[in-house]
Amino acid sequence: MIPRYTRPKIEKIWSAENKFAIWTEIECLIAEKLSINGVIPKKAAKEIRNKVKFNVKEIELIENKTKHDFIAYINNVSSYIGESAKYFHHGVTSSDIIDTSFSIQLKQSAEIIIKELKLVLKEIKIKAIKHKNTIMIGRSHGIHAEPITFGLKLASFYCEFKRNLNRMKSAKDEVSICAISGPVGTYNSIDPSIEKYVAVKLGLKTENVSTQVIPRDRHAMFFLTLGIVASSIERLSTEIRHLQRTELLEVEEYFDKNQKGSSAMPHKRNPILSENLTGISRYIRSTVIPAMENISLWHERDISHSSVERIIAPDATIALDFALSRLSNLIKNLIVYPKNMKKNLDKLGGLHKSQNILLALTQKRLSRQEAYLIIQSAAMKSWNSNKQFKDILQKDKKIKKYLNKNDLKQLLNSKDKVTHIDKIFQEAFKK
Repeated sequence: MIPRYTRPKIEKIWSAENKFAIWTEIECLIAEKLSINGVIPKKAAKEIRNKVKFNVKEIELIENKTKHDFIAYINNVSSYIGESAKYFHHGVTSSDIIDTSFSIQLKQSAEIIIKELKLVLKEIKIKAIKHKNTIMIGRSHGIHAEPITFGLKLASFYCEFKRNLNRMKSAKDEVSICAISGPVGTYNSIDPSIEKYVAVKLGLKTENVSTQVIPRDRHAMFFLTLGIVASSIERLSTEIRHLQRTELLEVEEYFDKNQKGSSAMPHKRNPILSENLTGISRYIRSTVIPAMENISLWHERDISHSSVERIIAPDATIALDFALSRLSNLIKNLIVYPKNMKKNLDKLGGLHKSQNILLALTQKRLSRQEAYLIIQSAAMKSWNSNKQFKDILQKDKKIKKYLNKNDLKQLLNSKDKVTHIDKIFQEAFKK
């Protein structure tokens, strides 16, 4: 991932230093358990633990010759261990170490993403409660429908991101797998107790049945989850972008006094954060298909998945970490304009209350179809003439038969509100 979207903590997870450190810890634990089982001398296991170290640059130089990164690693580490190096990497394959290490890196990344999701939830909740009763027009197909509140809109996103939090926890659990089963996964060269020992020490679970690699359906689910979270980010970002349009200006991204909106037009205040998040989200989603295609490997293993994962794992997790951090700050600093919301609500002259009149007519023994046609006709006249809906209704002879001026006045002047907002919020924010 490019530096622009990379934050230090998650970058460190995908560094060569961290990868080799994890490899080293796994190998030390394997040696430790092998010595407990009497397979290798206890002295050798201690020597491996005490003397083991690696040098990233040296490993890179060796790899240039061996064309195999793990063998380069073994050669480098062995040069520091000495005589006991013959017991290093005993009975296991590179896949045992690499796959288990990859699980740990994904788990570490997931933990950071989970923290960021919690911060997003916190900021959405604060904003939602603050604007619980801030009335605005709800839109379907981009067209005025009926009143909602801005808080209700945010409550919907809160519930969505809460589901994402649960999905991310599940995805972390899905990939937190240790597989140390030797060539083709039969444990012929390594006792199953080694795998269990390492798994417990590293806080992982063991794979019930593996091939030479951990089955990639687990990883596909992980990346799918990243993609879903990204889609939620894009949905919220798109909402802000729409509401910030000049014609609406119901919300606006915070604009710093030193910030510039356009190189040519000094008046511009653009929703650049939301637009940026939209783009990043699209990229994260693009990693889902390759992850799914990685499920289908030849027989007990091949390495067609490896090159893909080396790219998408760091990039997708780093990008999502950045996006979530940016999103929480965007929500925290989001400017809300209740007056503009009210102005836009009233823009169509009361048309958003058409259903109130419709339901009132059905109470007067009209069929719903008859009532609908009457109200639709009046609504279209108001729409096309830019006249107040109430004026059209009061002059409509068909409506006069059933509703007098006082009836209409009461229906049209009723306060815009969301009747069950308290109940909705109670459900949305219950623990």
